[in-house]
Amino acid sequence: MLLSDVPVQAAHRAPDRVAVRLDERAITYTELRDDCWRLSNALLRIAQPGDRIAILAENCLEYALCYYGVPGAGMTLTFLNYRLAPAELAWIINDAAPSVLIVQDKYLGAIRTIQHQIPSVVHLIALGGAQEDAADFDALLATGAPQRPSPPSEDAMAWLLYTSGTTGLPKGAMLTHRNVMAAVLNSLASWDKEPDSHYLLTFPMYHVAGYGMVVNHLRAAELTILPNFVPEALFDIIERHRITSTAAAPTMIALLLDHPAMPRFDLSSLRNVGYGASAMPAAVLLRAREKWPQVRFGTGFGMTELSGNVMFLTADEHDRAIDEGLPILNSVGRQMLLARVRVVDEAMNDVTVGAEGEIVVKGDQVLSGYWRNPEATAKAFTNGWFHTGDVGRWDADGYLTIVDRKKDMIVTGGENVYPREVEEVLYRHPAVLEAAVVGMEDPVWGESIVAVIATRSGVRTCADTLIQHCRDNIASYKKPKAVAFINELPKNASGKVLKRTLRDMLAAGDLVPER
Repeated sequence: MLLSDVPVQAAHRAPDRVAVRLDERAITYTELRDDCWRLSNALLRIAQPGDRIAILAENCLEYALCYYGVPGAGMTLTFLNYRLAPAELAWIINDAAPSVLIVQDKYLGAIRTIQHQIPSVVHLIALGGAQEDAADFDALLATGAPQRPSPPSEDAMAWLLYTSGTTGLPKGAMLTHRNVMAAVLNSLASWDKEPDSHYLLTFPMYHVAGYGMVVNHLRAAELTILPNFVPEALFDIIERHRITSTAAAPTMIALLLDHPAMPRFDLSSLRNVGYGASAMPAAVLLRAREKWPQVRFGTGFGMTELSGNVMFLTADEHDRAIDEGLPILNSVGRQMLLARVRVVDEAMNDVTVGAEGEIVVKGDQVLSGYWRNPEATAKAFTNGWFHTGDVGRWDADGYLTIVDRKKDMIVTGGENVYPREVEEVLYRHPAVLEAAVVGMEDPVWGESIVAVIATRSGVRTCADTLIQHCRDNIASYKKPKAVAFINELPKNASGKVLKRTLRDMLAAGDLVPER
């Protein structure tokens, strides 16, 4: 099945249902299908199959058209993060070499500053009206016929997403129609079923989590998109449109729980909340259940290179784990039906139950490779198994716990310390809103453990108190040797904390730890 077939299938089942809503604008599934066909045919007038078509925009209806319309033309939608600096955008655009660049009008200024550096871009298309140097998206759309174009191969590249670059330069993950649809079908087969769903997409559409929109479109569910993550706007949309389900990063959920505006809104329609992209501290999950007693939670494990999720912990398992205090609450659940997941040692042997090893994955949803980077592609695979770089362990019932990122492990005094374990303890302290633990070079210990903390509004604490809190709850060698305080942890679009940025800030003296 092709990614571009999704609007066609949904329009057949629910032609008049709202497919995408943003503010007061909405289109039905019939309109989504026809406009995606129009976009495919319009692009074929100015570009060739195999070309990359890049988009730089916040969440909008036109982005949804590009999700399907660009791959439907046999071209590759290249996702650009609007939070990047112009120099960073120039690097990615030059690497992807798109012939067409679709830009929201508010970001045209940034593109103009680097236009001389991106020679592959032949056509600049503006969202929000024609400009002197950019054609109008709506005018382009009007040149295309609402007829299905010749279909591409399932193995044609549909999406090109660049990794977040938390540990180095971004790499372009090549996702084919087959890859994306395998992830979508895996989620449909494995996730909790929700009839009459009205889904709110909160993640930025340039992130792989946007595949959740495709999942809901294949269900022919009603869907509303949030332009940006603004808590008060999110609460208002849930109340006005009676949203039943959504998904968010744990950091986003923590911000919602502490937002002073929340009590003013009726959130009773909300029934299901998925979370992912990073670990959910158990303390945050317990507070979420207390404040939203009608909501059921689900989580999983996935990444850009996997086109979506491969593990899932169901709502029933969450309820049972919370009620009975089961350790599976800290896990990402069990293998989804269409995924193959292993935990292996350095020789690719499966580790025993309870032992730690690297998580590797095989299946149709695994990326086809890294764009123009055969060395990275070769390094990422062993006999067809993709190396995630995450350390995990199985329990006897097949639940997988993510211990930490392999590259984030701290070696102090010859002992391995996984930051996530220390962070879980820090989150139990009532003063802690956000916590991140990193290793800093140390001439005696090799690395010393530093905690970076954002405290709750109006709550004060000190380094000694938090270090003692850790000493009381985990082995002494795992406790932080110092604590730095910050207003808010730096994060990427998915809500994942940028630990490299924290290490750079500490090394530069922009963050001064207290001992």
